[in-house]
Parts: sequence; C-alpha cells; structure tokens
Amino acid sequence: MLEAETITAAILVIGDEILSGRTKDKNIGYIAEYLTNLGIDLREARVVPDVEEEVVAAINALRKRYDYLFTTGGIGPTHDDITADCVARALDVGIDQDERAIAMMRERYKPEELTEARLRMARIPLGAELIENPISRAPGFMIGNVITMAGVPSIMQAMLDNVAPKLRTGVRVEVETIDAHGLPEGIYGTELAKLDARHPQVSIGSYPSFTGAGFRNQIVVRGRERGAIDAAADEIRKLLAQMTGDGAPG
Repeated sequence: MLEAETITAAILVIGDEILSGRTKDKNIGYIAEYLTNLGIDLREARVVPDVEEEVVAAINALRKRYDYLFTTGGIGPTHDDITADCVARALDVGIDQDERAIAMMRERYKPEELTEARLRMARIPLGAELIENPISRAPGFMIGNVITMAGVPSIMQAMLDNVAPKLRTGVRVEVETIDAHGLPEGIYGTELAKLDARHPQVSIGSYPSFTGAGFRNQIVVRGRERGAIDAAADEIRKLLAQMTGDGAPG
C-alpha cells in the first residue's frame, strides 16, 4: 500500500463539559465511521478543556501530524466558546466578524436578535472558508487543513455533510470478520501474532465480547487490497480450524 494513497485525520473535542462528564460525546464515533466510509483514516482523537493554551497546543500538534484536523465544540455565543480564536492563533492569522457569516445568520435572526453574544458566532479566522450550517445558520469554517465544527451532534453532522465533498480521500478500507467460535484469545493469541507478522499489508485485531447468547470472539482483518485481506483471512480460518478440530470456521 503506497503511503500517498492514505489520507489521515485527527479529531479534537473541545469543552470542559465533556471532561467533567456532564455532556457525553456523541461525535467521535460518528466522525470516525463517516471518515472510514470516505477513505480517510482517523488516527487520533483528543479531548481538551476550554483553556486557550491547551487548545492552541493541541491544534498545532495535530494539524502538523495529519492531513486533516476536525475540531468539535467551542464555536457558540458564550465567553467560553474560544475555538475560533484558538484556531486563528494557532495558524497565526487575524480574526474578525465575517460579513458572509452574518448574512447567513440574518436568514434566521431578526436584526434585533443579532445580539453581541450571537455575533460572536460570526467571528471567523481571516482567510477561512465557511462551512454551511442549515440548522442554526451560524457556520463552521475550514482554514488550511483545520475543519472547525459545532459540538451539537445534529449541527456537526450537517456541517460534515457540507464539507465532505471538499476533502481529499484515499482508498476505502475493507473489512473481513471471522467468528472464532468462542475460542479464548489466550489459545490463539501467539499464533495470531505470528500470522499478523506474515501479512504486513493488513491490520488484524481480535475482539472478545459478551452477548445475551454468551461469550463471543471475532477476528477482524482490515486492509485496502482485497487479495491481501483474503489471504490473511484464509490463513486465520485454517488456524482456527486446527484449534477447534472441526471444519474451517466461517
């Protein structure tokens, strides 16, 4: 697999309410699945408090390491919504009320309703491209490889739909799931590690779980080349068949 075909991303979740447990994050899993379906590999997710120094440091670390950085939270109307300012500082650009953003917000708010607090949501780093928000109209934005979206899940999802067509994408990851038929990981773990080393073009993981029907164990093969996935999956099935003493598991 050529590295040039792999597009990577990180998520930065911003907000004291996430770290305190008051608000349960619903965005990381959604974005992860969304990006996977686009052919973008999510490599890291961080959560930071509403502290400017920490937000700026995280933005700079992640935007330099990955092709895209998606941020959620902190672009609302209150004093602790500091994400836009932090992105501007991290990228060393100015920030001001954006007439394009104000025009969008006027579609929802009457002139007298555009309070000073609401106009904070129109403060956009200079040079940023706006991301439309069809729900509450206050936009997100994209500048460089940093994509800044709302923390409210429904709004974030709408913003993600609007920014997705503008993203570079790679080859989608394909997945093959093999049922280990209840074999404990400790039984096949050593041999699976050897098998994994023989198939560097794929990622192999073992995932135990407990369901209403009892213990379940699945081995998952991920990769971008169907032939490499099939070769690894076939070898895993043979390994499990040897260990269970019956036919090759499906």
